Amino acid sequence: MMAKVATITLNAAYDLVGRLKRIELGEVNTVETLGLFPAGKGINVAKVLKDLGVDVTVGGFLGEDNQGDFVTLFDKLGLQDKFQRVPGRTRINVKITETDADVTDLNFLGYEISESAWQQFVADSLAYCKSFDIVAVCGSLPRGVTPDLFADWLKQLHQAGIKVVLDSSNAALTAGLSAQPWLVKPNHRELEAWVGYTLNSLEEIVSAAKKLKAQGIANVIISMGAQGSVWLSDEAVIQAQPPKCKNVVSTVGAGDSMVAGLIYGLINGFSQQETLAFASAVSAFAVSQSNVGISDRTLLEPILNNVNITVIEG
Repeated sequence: MMAKVATITLNAAYDLVGRLKRIELGEVNTVETLGLFPAGKGINVAKVLKDLGVDVTVGGFLGEDNQGDFVTLFDKLGLQDKFQRVPGRTRINVKITETDADVTDLNFLGYEISESAWQQFVADSLAYCKSFDIVAVCGSLPRGVTPDLFADWLKQLHQAGIKVVLDSSNAALTAGLSAQPWLVKPNHRELEAWVGYTLNSLEEIVSAAKKLKAQGIANVIISMGAQGSVWLSDEAVIQAQPPKCKNVVSTVGAGDSMVAGLIYGLINGFSQQETLAFASAVSAFAVSQSNVGISDRTLLEPILNNVNITVIEG
């Protein structure tokens, strides 16, 4: 029987994605529009998983005032919609990719979650998440949801025996780590912020990741940009290096695509090395396009064949 996967996006967004050579501060910048997409990290993960043939349920919060494109997307992809509607508007994130693939994010504020809305979400999500094999909790916290509230909710999921994949940053990541999620995927910078000092080499990154794993987290995966990624599990420490992408359109969604690839490998019984190689290929493919998803599975094969896996320990 196919594993059941849910993604939770507490702070959904419309992503307005554009591209230019270089942002000139204080000047008028003409931006090539790549698209306006209903998104949010968990929704991006769900889109990729659906393209890979996995049935996914999506949940979190959506603003009542501008939910139309999200509903259309869920219907089009066949995603089961568990989103809780709240007063207000879902925010817009402006994401500008420059020529050298640097992305500047301008994240606007959206809806604010009331205490009663949060209590309803906690009760509802605890009920439905128990029927899923993996629950991916992705993205930032909306106004009204404090890091402490977030950590308490994740701890309840943990106590219920739910395998949580956490992909967040800043205060949400720090708080979420205290709930001992089953898998976390911070990037190099986020790991530095957590450990409190600069990490200048692969050895230092692995050492810091071991400190993170010692908090009671079974799987720690650190994405490192051009250096690829490392995965620390109970069995081994491995590194994956995908081939360099020659045509970078946008790095928006590359991390979400990697999370989807990891989940796909895990639910299909891939080995640790196979899973990280596949996730790396999915992430590398993502930067060649403006939107998130995999239009043609065969396009992954040449990338996957050129992912280099190194066993560091184990």
